[in-house]
Amino acid sequence: MKNVPNILSALRIILAPIFLYLYLQVDLFWSAISIVIFTIAAITDFFDGHIARKHEIETPLGVFLDPLADKFLTFSAFIVLPFVDEQQFPWWAVFVIIFRDVFITSLRIFARRRKMDMETRFIAKTKTTVQMVFLYIALLVGVFAGHEIWLGSIADSILSTDFMYYLMLFVTALTAYSGMEYVVINRDLFVKSRA
Repeated sequence: MKNVPNILSALRIILAPIFLYLYLQVDLFWSAISIVIFTIAAITDFFDGHIARKHEIETPLGVFLDPLADKFLTFSAFIVLPFVDEQQFPWWAVFVIIFRDVFITSLRIFARRRKMDMETRFIAKTKTTVQMVFLYIALLVGVFAGHEIWLGSIADSILSTDFMYYLMLFVTALTAYSGMEYVVINRDLFVKSRA
């Protein structure tokens, strides 16, 4: 049982590039399968955390792997979006999101290694939920866009407006703000670490 959370985190890292590759396939079947893979990977995120808390399992490897696996999965999902429609999902927004998450994850690892507790506020947890909901919507739109089925027509209609663009802006702004708030409320910890 001790190694199960780490195995699930490692599985998430393996599934992320598989999802990315399949999602970018032209064939609807394979891109649809990629959504299934993404969902399975997201479920492993829940279970590795649940098992680790329930059995009070925390290893240095797990502390490193869990956030790394989360970012592999999330980043792979954001990276495919500009290939769906670069106007609706601009690269600059993807880079802002990735930079914020890499930076904050690095701070968390830094704090944990020095046995410091970092405060997390509601906005940071909300950001994660909003990102995942947005990604599912955007990924599903991208899967069906351009295909001659009724879901394809709906997806094409959505992409013909700026709806997804404004959603992307909202997610990017929320992500950036939560990152800045995270740094501000925890700044004393890093001042102490240099003392």
